[in-house]
Amino acid sequence: MTLSITTSTLPSGVVEISPAGEIDVENAYEIKEAVAGQLAAGRPERIELDMHGVSFIDSVGISALVAAFQLASVSGVKLVVTRPSRFAHRQLWVTGLLGLFGAPEPCADCEEPSRQPLVSGA
Repeated sequence: MTLSITTSTLPSGVVEISPAGEIDVENAYEIKEAVAGQLAAGRPERIELDMHGVSFIDSVGISALVAAFQLASVSGVKLVVTRPSRFAHRQLWVTGLLGLFGAPEPCADCEEPSRQPLVSGA
């Protein structure tokens, strides 16, 4: 599965970046680039990463989230994770980074994104 990222500005002025799919070694840089692009376009008060559509995130993806957080922080912008899928929530919890991203609860009203089997024939 690939990664798609949509960006919108909410009426409150908050920028929402919504990745969907798998965040892994092949595409994790796209998360940081999306945040950097928003910071270059202006200085939003807050950036929310709506992660309800993330079906998988590996250690490189987690690293990209931390890099995006640091990039926003240096610019004086608060970056938080909102509505994480259960998988994304579990990964942030296991790595001890849930608090860094605003301690979001897993998205209770979201359908879990479909996952491709890791091994063909599984």
